[in-house]
Amino acid sequence: MSDFYSLYHHGLIRTAIGIPALKVADPLYNAAETLTLARQAHEHRAALILFPELGLSAYSNEDLFHQDVLLDTSLTALASVLDGSRPLSPVIVVGLPLRIDQRLFNCAVVMQRGRILGVVPKSYLPCYREFYEKRQFSAARGAVSDCITLLEQTVPFGTDMLFCSDNLPNFVLAVEICEDVWTPIPPSTWAALAGATVIANLSASNITVGKAAQRRQTCAAHSARCIAAYLYSAAGPGESTTDMAWDGHAMIYEHAELLAESERFANGPQLLYADVDLERLVQERSRQTSFADSGADYRERLLKMHRVLFKTDIPSRPVWLERTIERFPFVPDDLGQRDQHCFETYNIQVHGLLKRLHHSGIEKVVIGVSGGLDSTQALIVAARTMDRLGLPRSHILGYTLPGFATSERTRRNAHALMQALGVSAAEIDIRPACRQMLQDIGHPFTEGQPVYDITFENVQAGQRTSHLFRLANQHQALVLGTGDLSELALGWTTYGVGDHMSHYNVNASLPKTLIQYLLRWVISSQQFDAATHEVLQSIIDTEISPELVPGADADQPAQRTESQIGPYALQDFNLYYMTRFGFRPSKVAFLALHAWGDRANGRWPDDLPLEQRPEYDLATIRHWLEVFIQRFFQTSQFKRTCVPNSPKVSSGGCLSPRSDWRAPSDAEARAWLEELRSHVPTD
Repeated sequence: MSDFYSLYHHGLIRTAIGIPALKVADPLYNAAETLTLARQAHEHRAALILFPELGLSAYSNEDLFHQDVLLDTSLTALASVLDGSRPLSPVIVVGLPLRIDQRLFNCAVVMQRGRILGVVPKSYLPCYREFYEKRQFSAARGAVSDCITLLEQTVPFGTDMLFCSDNLPNFVLAVEICEDVWTPIPPSTWAALAGATVIANLSASNITVGKAAQRRQTCAAHSARCIAAYLYSAAGPGESTTDMAWDGHAMIYEHAELLAESERFANGPQLLYADVDLERLVQERSRQTSFADSGADYRERLLKMHRVLFKTDIPSRPVWLERTIERFPFVPDDLGQRDQHCFETYNIQVHGLLKRLHHSGIEKVVIGVSGGLDSTQALIVAARTMDRLGLPRSHILGYTLPGFATSERTRRNAHALMQALGVSAAEIDIRPACRQMLQDIGHPFTEGQPVYDITFENVQAGQRTSHLFRLANQHQALVLGTGDLSELALGWTTYGVGDHMSHYNVNASLPKTLIQYLLRWVISSQQFDAATHEVLQSIIDTEISPELVPGADADQPAQRTESQIGPYALQDFNLYYMTRFGFRPSKVAFLALHAWGDRANGRWPDDLPLEQRPEYDLATIRHWLEVFIQRFFQTSQFKRTCVPNSPKVSSGGCLSPRSDWRAPSDAEARAWLEELRSHVPTD
């Protein structure tokens, strides 16, 4: 299973952008610099390397492009790069001027291992502000030939061209040049609709104040529309500064996500890398049905696209991932946007509850407050909802419902939280009612036997729900649900009662890791007073437990949820990649190992204590992923087919059968388990 450790085995490829330090009108020097970077990309096991527009001749030659010597030497430089590419594995994309059909074109040449795969001319020539390319070049539409002889090779020539890997079927490359992407309908739009997953833009692009931000916006938006990876190069050191300046700005985007960006105004050459997830792009396209519909609208044009086949050189050795994989995919990784993210999360929840109360004409809510994470989050949402409605927080009827295993710590936290938030607080001991039911059904616990089975647990869960619904009837209130997305995914909820059932649930699309994050944010951003923050911190620090089985220590839980169903951090990671993208278990394990294998690598939320930053080896990841697959695909779906209404909050999706997730309740998990066991090493 050595291929497990290679990103190429999991539907990713390594891409690169080279920004050489050039000399104007010295193609042979530029070719040598280009090959130096190409060799480095080869050693780094990249599948593709892109160079800037007219990078062999330099872009800023102006009327020197009319000189035969420059054109001839550029062709000699191309021959040098082509010959030098023979021992190199990446597909190489370089730019140079080529005279074809008695016209001069600004071209991209795509090559691999000494073979020219195709030549793509620039479609749109700028002739405004500082650019006057039409003075030297013809646009692609002026070409007569669609096939040319170049360096004794017969190669396709034109813009409607796809370069398709026949051993990595999701690797389909399209090429455009600079101005092409700034037009209303870039040529790469058609290429993406025809199947291109990677778009390479050879650009020169001088720099003026504010232009870099515009480049980022354009590339991000275009990669999003095309659901593609977008590689953008720009000319760097060495271009003429007679009238312009150059910052060497290169970027690699994947579906609007910036994967890598070069240093601007660097003194020397640069080589930029990013690992692109092709399977993710294909998954997104298959789900976004409007993408396929757009392709169907232009089917006749897309059928004319010329496909050039090549074979990707897949390294035989492991290729470890050099891409940021967030440990907490549901948690915002951009600290600059943290406040906005949390603001939106709370307001989505508040707006959902506000609408439900307004529509039903109900002004009160009943909530069971356990002193745990989920009920805390729901209680804060309820408090903010009442504030928005202009109603007193006393309209929130909070109840602690201690059972046989309720710890003193959670009980204290529940009361302290309700007092701090100013809600109506009460306590109902459910043990007498539970004893009566256990006695009625003849359970051995009532005879003094320490039998703490599923019946013993669910009698307590059911009794709590029964009390809450009857209290809602009595007070003309709505029962507010508290169960979260992680529990729904793992089936860690009692069917029909407990956290599974309510009149409205504000937490159903929030995973446990996001709730923990939101509560830490409430504290760090000082949303409430010091007393409330102290209680919230105690709740965050409390070990997660259903508190249904009594133990020896009244202040410590006998049940530890994460020892039974796995660490929520790992299971939320599995949930995100299994449902959001439909990845194979082996790929999820590969990504998890990269994210969680070493606590010293990667970013952590700033407010997460050091002692809460674990690491997991592959055996642990494999074990808990197997637990997730079994519980998610085979044993828990029936609970998700009948959940209460709840607002969708996270972009990671939700599990409501009315929204993001529809699945049979009696499916088998065998196929997923076998894929995991067959492709993931045990150590």
